[in-house]
Amino acid sequence: MSQAAPPAPLAFAAARPLSGAVTVPGDKSISHRSLMLSALAVGTSRIEGLLEGEDVHATAAAMRAMGATIGRDGDAWTVDGVGVGGLLQPDRALEMGNSGTSTRLLLGLVASHAITATFTGDASLSKRPMNRVIEPLSAMGAEFTPSPGGRLPLMVRGIVPAVPIEYRLPVASAQVKSAILLAGLNTPGITRVIEPVPTRDHSERMLRGFGATLDVEELPDGTRIIEITGEAELKPQHIVVPGDPSSAAFPVVAALLVPGSDVVVGNVGLNPTRAGLYTVLRMMGADITLEDERVVGGEPVADLRVRHSGLTGIEVPSEVVPSMVDEFPVLFVAAALASGRTVMRGLDELRVKESDRIAVMAEGLRAIGARVEELEDGLIVDGTGGAPLAGGATVAAHLDHRIAMSFAVAGLVSRAAVTIDDMAPVATSFPGFVELMTGLGAEVR
Repeated sequence: MSQAAPPAPLAFAAARPLSGAVTVPGDKSISHRSLMLSALAVGTSRIEGLLEGEDVHATAAAMRAMGATIGRDGDAWTVDGVGVGGLLQPDRALEMGNSGTSTRLLLGLVASHAITATFTGDASLSKRPMNRVIEPLSAMGAEFTPSPGGRLPLMVRGIVPAVPIEYRLPVASAQVKSAILLAGLNTPGITRVIEPVPTRDHSERMLRGFGATLDVEELPDGTRIIEITGEAELKPQHIVVPGDPSSAAFPVVAALLVPGSDVVVGNVGLNPTRAGLYTVLRMMGADITLEDERVVGGEPVADLRVRHSGLTGIEVPSEVVPSMVDEFPVLFVAAALASGRTVMRGLDELRVKESDRIAVMAEGLRAIGARVEELEDGLIVDGTGGAPLAGGATVAAHLDHRIAMSFAVAGLVSRAAVTIDDMAPVATSFPGFVELMTGLGAEVR
């Protein structure tokens, strides 16, 4: 089990107008997948723009432990893969830190290889249930020995050959979908995932890019049927990772809320399955302009020009939830400053993230003067109409990077400083967050 870092409290206070041009770290979802698939290709892949966060380092360490050679070449990473079916028995437990994505996707990879691996994680990750991936991967023949509640630490014993399955996702989860597809890479025959509600499609795009045979059928009701043909041979690739839209959300929302702000966030990935926040913010009246729209490595990318805007509360359409599930904590903050009421439902998934993000955000927002009503599956927020929040409280981040960054943004639009009890978890996804925000003009103490 990993040891917790000492808490690193910081206070964020009312800011002068934010201004400047910044870029955010590489997309976390794409970074994880690029390392995994490069490690399963035969030959050397090159990855530029990889997120230099703790979660991605956990994935890199796990792939090294299973035989891949991963190194640096200037600002890029190189990966010499072992081929599909070539993963080696790790000689130690795979330490996942705080990364649920690493854990669930790697469980899929190991499930169809003849190896046994033990997965461990930090205190936060060890509270997160893994049953949603254990169930389909067990149907493929893998054996699991988890801790009570389907949690880490757990041991998985892969099987060769695994059994191809057809699995209908009971909840919208790109991690479960991806785990099954990755297991299907080394499974003879066709593995099929039925996705009633579309989720982020980075795995499908990247699997095709590496040469896997993958077909997607979209039905009239929006259901997607994804089929992957097993015993694939993956070819090495040159990957350019765009900026993470989930990380970009924090400077974007800060610029919208702090009066007089004008900020450009460059090179942001805008995959339609990830860009729901920006659609919702525009529905609320946000001034966000896409500049230099382009396609990089099969992913749509643009620079975002963001100006301070008076936002209006809305009822967030339920169909956009899967495309912005990680961004709701900072949307809660935006709603707290909007005019009128914002209603957000269908957010059950937020209760099983790094923390119970609905309960934790509701508690913290109340502590700094926001008016919120917690629902079983969401939050109702009555905004201030642009007036600052009271602030003046210390809020608990519960080892959750997105909670910490969301309340950092809230501090910039509060009358008294907001202290986050521990900013250390931010390093999992956004190293350099504090420096980026202070560079734009944020007040940090």
